[in-house]
Amino acid sequence: MIEPATTSADDAPRRVLLKLSGEALMGEHEYGIDPEMVRHIAAQVADAKQDGTEIAVVVGGGNIFRGLAASARGMDRSTGDYMGMLATVMNGLAIQDALEQADCPTRVMSAIAMNEICEPYIRRRAVRHLEKGRVVVMVAGTGNPYFTTDTAATLRAVEVHARVILKATRVDGVYDADPEKHPDAQRYSHIGYTDLLSNRLQALDATAVSLAMDNQMPIVVFDMTVPGNIARAIAGEHIGTLISGE
Repeated sequence: MIEPATTSADDAPRRVLLKLSGEALMGEHEYGIDPEMVRHIAAQVADAKQDGTEIAVVVGGGNIFRGLAASARGMDRSTGDYMGMLATVMNGLAIQDALEQADCPTRVMSAIAMNEICEPYIRRRAVRHLEKGRVVVMVAGTGNPYFTTDTAATLRAVEVHARVILKATRVDGVYDADPEKHPDAQRYSHIGYTDLLSNRLQALDATAVSLAMDNQMPIVVFDMTVPGNIARAIAGEHIGTLISGE
């Protein structure tokens, strides 16, 4: 039986959802999982958690398999997406291992049932884990093909009533053009949901942005390659770009 929360909305601990791309786990490698990078990420999460912040993590699988890329090469899109979901499970287990080595209690919850290695994702159970001080790593996306892990992260953040989504990337925010192709591109410190959508900026996919807008869920896009930035973002420091209402 899941016990009800005993804290009010005003005095409840801060709850955040950290979105990690699969590529974040590669380190300097071209593919796969770099254990040193995973330990580096886990150490920052464990440090940030010391102030009582409740942390959920959604991880992608692009370091192992990309369903959309496979679809472009002739594979059935649904099959490719399911393979990508399984890749996120491997990444989630790697993150769990690194977090628990850092003495940080962790639960992996999957949208696809695989009871031998992780728990099924049940919203109320996930909330209870967070209330008990455990990091919850949410894997297998939404459990459905054709949805990105950005959309899964937004959905889970709304479901568990996170206060913000922290999207860890390899760039330091949202730009008005691709900074790799346009050196004079300007970075936004804040941008509204509708501006992000109307300008077709590729920070997140449109479904994720629309879901965040409908539920007034703020998103912070920041550079995770800067040492300590994950911990700073979780602590609520203003870094990167804030995506929120107008």
